Amino acid sequence: MTSQNFFSSRAAQSGAAALAVGFSLMLAGCAGGAPADPGKASATAAEPASPSVTPTPTPTPSAVYKPADATGPAQNVPVPVLPEVAKTETKEGAEAFTKHWFSILSYAYETGDAALFESIAPSPCEACQKVSKVIRDWHSEGRWLVGGKLSTPVSNTTFNKGQDGTYQVAVQVHQEPLSYVRADGTVARTDPQTPDQGNLLVLKYGEGEWSVVELGSIVG
Repeated sequence: MTSQNFFSSRAAQSGAAALAVGFSLMLAGCAGGAPADPGKASATAAEPASPSVTPTPTPTPSAVYKPADATGPAQNVPVPVLPEVAKTETKEGAEAFTKHWFSILSYAYETGDAALFESIAPSPCEACQKVSKVIRDWHSEGRWLVGGKLSTPVSNTTFNKGQDGTYQVAVQVHQEPLSYVRADGTVARTDPQTPDQGNLLVLKYGEGEWSVVELGSIVG
């Protein structure tokens, strides 16, 4: 199977050079009892102490996710978390891992941080290297990307283990239109919406985790 650039962004194909990418008070209210008046012959019992009042702590506001737009890059993008099922050598595990793999790539598009994606990309993978370069280069020198988020409507495998110990997972990948924004806020280029792509990931399971051996496009 020939690995192809399965990403809908044209930047990972031929536009990189043309766009210089070549891309958390608690107040303890204590009211003590009032003692008897020492001037009186007969002491009166101390008044019962008022109950302590502990106000409900004010929750620390969590960072709010803000997608990239014309005013600036994405902020507080959640890091994708590997689902528990994706750690198992099961049909559901393979499909969940495949979806997670593309969510890591989507995270890279939004943040410019391609390190996590590169750590789980197959090696060698020319398409992966190209898209990583585009992402890193365009997110440098004050530039950023708007859009380009990836989603995977369908992930499916027959879960038949090959003689080489691998599994094949077919996945439908949808990517939003992608705009390249310069440091001054002007748009260098916008890639239009493209049809969803059919992709094939070849996975292998070992030492309690999945890894991608190969990837490519489903043609026809």
